[in-house]
Amino acid sequence: MHKTAATPLALICAALIVYASLYPFADWRDQGMEAWSFLLASPPRYWTGFDVAINLAGYVPFGGLLALSAMRAGRSSHPVLFALLVASLLSLCLETLQSFLPVRVASREDWLLNAAGAWLGAFATLALERLGAIDRWSHFRMRWFVRHSRGGLVLLATWPLALLFPPAVPFGLGQVFERIEAEVADQLADTPFLVWLPVRDIELQPLLPSTELLCVMLGLLIPCLLGFCVIRPGLRRLLFVPLYIGLGTLVTALSAILSWGPGHAWAWLDLPSQVALVLALLLAVVLSWAPSRVFPALVLLGLGVYLSILNQAPENPYFAQTLQAWEQGRFIRFNGLAQWLGWLWPYAVLGYALSLIWQHDAKN
Repeated sequence: MHKTAATPLALICAALIVYASLYPFADWRDQGMEAWSFLLASPPRYWTGFDVAINLAGYVPFGGLLALSAMRAGRSSHPVLFALLVASLLSLCLETLQSFLPVRVASREDWLLNAAGAWLGAFATLALERLGAIDRWSHFRMRWFVRHSRGGLVLLATWPLALLFPPAVPFGLGQVFERIEAEVADQLADTPFLVWLPVRDIELQPLLPSTELLCVMLGLLIPCLLGFCVIRPGLRRLLFVPLYIGLGTLVTALSAILSWGPGHAWAWLDLPSQVALVLALLLAVVLSWAPSRVFPALVLLGLGVYLSILNQAPENPYFAQTLQAWEQGRFIRFNGLAQWLGWLWPYAVLGYALSLIWQHDAKN
C-alpha cells in the first residue's frame, strides 16, 4: 500500500463534481416522471459544443486520479475499469438526482459523455504508467519532497485552481466573513436571535495601498512557505519559488481574461501588486534557507495577519458584477471548482500547519 496524493485529489474532484451538478440545491420537487426516465428519452434537439466539452472534460481529471489512486494504493488490478465504474456510477446518481431539480435537466448524453471523459482520463493515466512517467514522478517526489508530504502536495496542487475565481484583492483567498455574516443574518431574520449578532458601527472601507500591498505579498508568500514545509532544503526551494509565484501570476491573469476579456489580463497588476510580488519573491528566497521546523509556525503567523486584513476589505462594485457573471452565467460549472477552493483553501492550510506542529510536538 502506498499513500498517494491522488486519493484526496480524487475525493476533491468528486465533491466539486457533485456541487457543480446539483447547484443551486434549491426547489427540489417530484416533477411527475420516473427519476431514470432520461435513460430512454429522445436525443436532445439543442446541443452546444460548450455542453459537450464541459461534460467530457469535467470527468477527465476525475477518471485519471481514480485510476492513479487504484494503481498506487493497490485497490484494483484493473484501474481503468475501476475508474470507469466509479465515475459512471457517480454520474448516473447525479443525473438521476437532477430529475428532481427544475433548473437542471437530466440527460443520458451527459452521463455517457461523463463516462467517456473518465475513461479517457483513466486510459491516459495507464498509458503514462506504461511509459514509465509514474515511476519517474515517484523518483522525483522522493528527491524533492519529504516522506509525509501528501497533504502539502494536495494543497499546493489546488492553489492555482483556487485563484481562477476572481478575488476582490489579487491572491486574496479566504474572504468569507462578510458573506457568512450576511447568510447568518438572513437565516436568523424574524427570530429573537438576530439581536445577538454583532453590528458594525461603520461600513468596511477600501484597503489602503500599503495594506493592499501587505495582503498581496502574504497571499504569495504563504503558498511558498507551505511549499517549504514539504520540499527538501537546498536549491530545490530556490527553484520552486519563482516557478510557483510565476504560475500563480499567470493563473491570476487567466482569471482576469475569463472575467473581463483578454484586454484586461494585467489590469489587476497595479503598483502595490507589483511591489508586493517583488517583495514576496525576495522574502521567499531569503526564508528558503531557514530550518524546516519553523515553516509551519510561519504559515500560521502569516495566515493570521493575512485573513484578518483580507476580511476587513469590502467587495467593490466591479467585483460584484464579476461575481454575477461567474455565478449566473456560463461559468456556473466552474463555480464549485474555483469559488469554494478560493474560500476554503487558506483554512485548509491552517489545519495542515497545525497538524504539522502537533506531529512535531508528539515526536518530541
